[in-house]
Amino acid sequence: MTSFEVALSGDFRNADGSMAYPDFDLQPLRDAPGLNLRWVDPVEGLIPAEGLEDVDALILLGARFTARSVPQSGRLALVARFGVGYDSVDVPACTAADIALVTTPDGVRRPVAVAVLTFVLALAGKLMVKDQLVRRGPPGWAERSAYMGVGVIGRTLGQLGIGNIGAEVFRIAAPLGMRFIAHDPFADPAVARELGVELVDLETLFRESDFLSISCPLNDQTHHIVNAERLALMKPTAFLVNTARGPVVDQNALYETLKAKRIAGAGLDVFEEEPTALGEPITTLDNVLLAPHALCWTDQCFAGIGAADVAAVLAVQQGNVPKGIVNREIVDAPGWRAKLQRYKG
Repeated sequence: MTSFEVALSGDFRNADGSMAYPDFDLQPLRDAPGLNLRWVDPVEGLIPAEGLEDVDALILLGARFTARSVPQSGRLALVARFGVGYDSVDVPACTAADIALVTTPDGVRRPVAVAVLTFVLALAGKLMVKDQLVRRGPPGWAERSAYMGVGVIGRTLGQLGIGNIGAEVFRIAAPLGMRFIAHDPFADPAVARELGVELVDLETLFRESDFLSISCPLNDQTHHIVNAERLALMKPTAFLVNTARGPVVDQNALYETLKAKRIAGAGLDVFEEEPTALGEPITTLDNVLLAPHALCWTDQCFAGIGAADVAAVLAVQQGNVPKGIVNREIVDAPGWRAKLQRYKG
């Protein structure tokens, strides 16, 4: 067949044409026989279909991919999302067009879990306020006894979601001596037992967690699953951490809860609207730690994500099923199998 054409969404490039994320190593694709790389620039944040007409695989960063992005040629076989979230991709549109959507759970598992623990330990140690005490000089130092931290031994670490990332949080938190609980309707009981995690109902999770971490995908069932009613169940000494997706949490309800000091604090890497507007109410509070959806961004994280996407592209080029497929039903779809066979042929 003709060459295997791979497009990268244009938001991988800076304005001067350089790579925005140099740790994303494209060399294995450049070295692959019969494979060509190109760029497709988003239009108003959306990947245009006309840019993909003779493309076999797309590696997608932050742009959206919807039914309007599907090329009429029917050639596109793979959308490889750079990361683990896929709320920017119309999954049914991909499936209907015989396009596999893959994400990179292996690349983000440890970095995001580390980000969760970063928030937990920073909140427990009151790191933000202690940083400010030092900056104020001797008067700040004089107030340090008023800001005692919270020890984690014997405290309850709760996870809303015990999949790829949630399970990894428990693995790396094991030496801290905490009690582990989780709620996940799709949890594997054997994995929970192996990690020493007690599976509980949603209300128990909110009532008993001293540190409650959100690690679930955003969908119709999880939108605003963290709402005013459930926040009201939490202990006044408890902390909420969200590194998943902003709309999983009702941000207005969380703001009112934090403002009234009904919980001790929160660590947020994600928000309902990104980027946050200047003066966004939750950014004015002193009991919340904030990061711009980037706390897990490290050289290792981006190298791992990139390597996973590259591996998926090369697998499809060779006519093989890649790892990390979201729309698993595509594996048995005749149209998609025919595309793989053509590559293999």
